[in-house]
Amino acid sequence: MGTGGIAFPSREAGPNWVRLRTLILLRWVAIFGQLAAIIATDKFYGLELPLALCFAAVAVSVLANVFSITLFPENRRLTETEACFTLLFDLGQLWLLIVLTGGLTNPFALLVLAPVTISASALRLRSTVILGGAAILLITVAAFWHLPLRFADGRELVIPRIFEFGFWLSIVIGIAFLGLYSRRVATEIRSMSEALLATQMALAREQKLTDLAGVVAAAAHELGTPLATIKLVSAELIEELSDHPDLQEDARLIRDQADRCRDILRDMGRAGKDDLHLRQAPLSVVLREAAEPHMARGKQVEFRLGADGDGTLVQPTIPRRPEIIHGLRNLIQNAVDFARSTVWVEATWTDRTVTIRIIDDGEGFPQNVIGRIGDPFVRARRADPESARRPGYEGMGLGLFIAKTLLERSGAELTFANATDPFLPVEDRPERCGAVVEVIWDLANLAVPAGGALGENQRIEG
Repeated sequence: MGTGGIAFPSREAGPNWVRLRTLILLRWVAIFGQLAAIIATDKFYGLELPLALCFAAVAVSVLANVFSITLFPENRRLTETEACFTLLFDLGQLWLLIVLTGGLTNPFALLVLAPVTISASALRLRSTVILGGAAILLITVAAFWHLPLRFADGRELVIPRIFEFGFWLSIVIGIAFLGLYSRRVATEIRSMSEALLATQMALAREQKLTDLAGVVAAAAHELGTPLATIKLVSAELIEELSDHPDLQEDARLIRDQADRCRDILRDMGRAGKDDLHLRQAPLSVVLREAAEPHMARGKQVEFRLGADGDGTLVQPTIPRRPEIIHGLRNLIQNAVDFARSTVWVEATWTDRTVTIRIIDDGEGFPQNVIGRIGDPFVRARRADPESARRPGYEGMGLGLFIAKTLLERSGAELTFANATDPFLPVEDRPERCGAVVEVIWDLANLAVPAGGALGENQRIEG
């Protein structure tokens, strides 16, 4: 059993993720911070700085912001290349200030981490690697080539080389660690957001189909009475117009068309009905409804139901909620996609729980991902050499994640496992050798109380 297959938006950050206004605001914060540090160092700490060069470096950032505000609208979103060059500019401007103010003896050298962290959170891997490499290169150059800090009496501020090396090493490690950490977290957040969006879309589609079926069936029910009246009157006209063959033929046509309308509405109504009695069904009916789209795909689907322990327990009646049906349908589809010939759908119940197991006779879950089953694998599937033996496979890119999310929303707990050791020779494997998905609900949270009041059906108003 696999994890789904259609392509979905990459977990990489896409183009136009970063607003220009965001980077402008961050740059203003940096400008005011740089000015405050320069002035405080000169006035309060008795250090001589090349003030003209320092203020010139800050002025470059001010001009860049002014030009950006003047030339571009506030809501402009930067392309990947534009954002990368913008962050490279900020990195270069910060490096220039570090070179002018003592190199690695300046504790603010640590701020070179900021552009790299922003890139790791919002840009693609290539841009992050470029910025990280540039930051390491520039901080290394600053360690060997910089203007020393001097006190008012002309003495040079000197720190031991071992401390300077340690500061350089901590910045390099910080660039690598924060870059990887920020990128990992941002990637997982984007991945989860995309997957949740797909889940919401799937549930919305299922809900719309359910609502549409209810409207169609209810309309068929409401039109049944007038059609029956038309048929009765046309039958009486046929008898009364025996002396007028032309008019009698018209009456027969009316009767035949009324029968045709009745048949059409009956077929439409088979999809379902917004009847309160049909909002719940026995567990076996819900399972078969979930599996129905995949029953004719060349694989055998076997159902086995029964009470655990005390066989006298009555089969529970559960709600026909879209998230339950769609979640189970995704699990069954995944089993059918990767089974060799047979899928088993087992349902058992006790006085406390309802358990559903979906088992196939395929290869099982890959060992390298079984611990992450249920997380969104939002990436395109590589060409599958076994696709020829999976006729009708269309893929559900986020199928297992969607199923897990929807079923957990209904109160279920899911576990994923393999029925046997996938490294066993084929001849030694049991019949049920593939993947096993177990879904467990507390009976009190799932089952509809016996004899519970359903309420009164609402009349459809035109």
